[in-house]
Parts: sequence; structure tokens; C-alpha cells
Amino acid sequence: MSSESQSIHAAAQRAVRQPVRTAVVGAGAIGGLIAAAAVRAGHSVSVLARGKTLDALRTDGLRVIDGSCESVVRVNAGDAPDAFDVQDYVVIALKAQTLPAIAASLQPMIGPRTAIVAAMNGLPWWFTHGFAGPLDNQIIEAVDPGGSVSAALPPTRSIGCVVHLSSSTDAPGVVRRGRGNQLIVGAPDGNPNSLMSEQATMFADAMRIGGFDVVLSEAIRTDIWTKLWGNMNMNPLSALTGSTADRLLDDPLTHALVLRMMEEAASIGTRLGLSAGMSPPERLAITRKLGAFRTSMLQDFEAGRPLEVEPILGVFPELGRKLDVPTPFCDAVLGLLRQRAANSGL
Repeated sequence: MSSESQSIHAAAQRAVRQPVRTAVVGAGAIGGLIAAAAVRAGHSVSVLARGKTLDALRTDGLRVIDGSCESVVRVNAGDAPDAFDVQDYVVIALKAQTLPAIAASLQPMIGPRTAIVAAMNGLPWWFTHGFAGPLDNQIIEAVDPGGSVSAALPPTRSIGCVVHLSSSTDAPGVVRRGRGNQLIVGAPDGNPNSLMSEQATMFADAMRIGGFDVVLSEAIRTDIWTKLWGNMNMNPLSALTGSTADRLLDDPLTHALVLRMMEEAASIGTRLGLSAGMSPPERLAITRKLGAFRTSMLQDFEAGRPLEVEPILGVFPELGRKLDVPTPFCDAVLGLLRQRAANSGL
């Protein structure tokens, strides 16, 4: 038996002996897939939902469509965190800008050994906590206003989860899997012998059993930074212009603007000791291969959903000010994007 097979087998045996309690906050495209994977791994899964999604989960279960195949899993669905017991894992799969308003309400599910898994776009609230360097333990107001999220969801109990896949919701409680299937999971402390690393490993094992391709990372901040560095330019500009990625790259002026934004972000990363491991042109060559795709922010704009302005872009001007790194291009795009969102009621 290979080492990977042994790891999966051991995790499956643990799940059979003592079901792990996992709550998923946000039963959308990503949260739905994670909840379904946790059920397949033998976890006792609760899902925090509301409205039509809550009704669908209670009546029909959680439906996952993968190509021509469809499966249904049953979860314990509710609309109030205090209806659930203290959990082993609480997975946050919301749009990041909605978290500050509800973070305090999640505390009934969080005990002294609960691991909080952030499966969201942008920088998570815990990113600078325990991060050796110029911003150690400083609050990032763009994602943790007044430290309210950190007060409710302890950074020392948090695990990172970078999502590299696409999915959508066909209807309430119905998730359709798209391209990609990778999760990158890791504890921020990077210590393979710590409790949080052990919990990250167990969560990674469960997601692997549940059907994801999982990478266990000892440098999860770098993985988060790398994904965000690739998203913080194309996402906002597509929402501003309505253009697909190929059109933004084909126009020499918007192409140049994308590069300038990436350069500013890379300078901030250098000050923090974070590198994506490639140059802006190399990253855009990867984006170019994806063709005429509509970014997630453009899709949200067209659907009338709130935009992830601060978690994806607003963090960079804030970090730039804290580190004395000029960000004029990011500042300008952020100002335009904020106005575009406000004037559209988003």
C-alpha cells in the first residue's frame, strides 16, 4: 500500500471510529462541495444556511452535479449557529466581505480545540497574526475591521484553505462542479508537529477521501498570496469594464495597467517575505492560456451580488500604507471599483 493510500485508509478508520463534527458556513458553490466531501469522509456535517437554500437542504438534501453524474448527501441544516454543538471544524465558505457582520454569531460552534478553516478569496483575517516581520499581529482593516473578526474567530485556531477550482449553484442546494479540483490546506504556523498542523492534516485527509485533489502545505501564507496576486488585477478590471480576461490582455493599455498593479503588489510581498515565484509577465502568460473567461467578480457584478472589493483589492493599498510602499495604480482602481459597486447597489 502506498503512503498516500495508507494516509487515506488511516483517516477513514478514524472517521469510522469517531465521526468528526464539521460545520460549513455558506452552502454555496464552494461550501456545498466541501460539505459533500466531508459527508463522504464520514464526518457529521452541519450546514449553516437560510431562505430557499435552507429549505432545499432540509427537503431534498445537498445535490452535487459532476458532469453527467449527480449525487445527493444529507446534512444537518440550520439557520442559527447556537442550534449546533461545538464543532471539530468550522469551515468558512462565505464571500469574505460578509464575514465581519456574522463572525460573532459563530462563537457557539467554536470550542478550545475547534479548527476554523478559511476557504475564501482574498487575505483571511488571521494572515498577519503570528507572522514574523513588519506586520506581525497588526490588524488588516479591509478584512478585520476593528479586529472584530479576530476577536470572534481566534487566529491561533485557524487553518488556511486555498481553492483552485470552479463551481456554481444551479439552484438552492444544487451545486455544479466545474473545472479544477484542487485544495491547498495548511496551518499558518508551518510547524508540522503542532496541534494546528495535525488538525490541518486530518482535514486534508478528509477532503482527499471526499474526492478533492489536496496539497498539504507548510507555507500556506505563500499559497494564499500567490493566488491573490493573480486575482487582484483581472477581477477588479473585469468588473469595471465588463470585459473577459482575453480582452483585458489584448488591449495594450489595460494590459499595462494589470502589470503595474501586479508590480505594486509584488513590492509589498517582497517586504513581507512573500513571493509568487514568477514575474508578472509569466503569471499573465498562464492567465492568457485560460482564454475568454469571465472572472468571479465580473460574474458577481452581472448577477447583482456584492463584490469582494476589500478582500481582493482593498488589502493592497492598506498594506502599502503600513509598509510605506506606494500603490498609485491599485489606489486608482480601488477608488473606481468602490464607486462602481456603490452606484450599482452592490
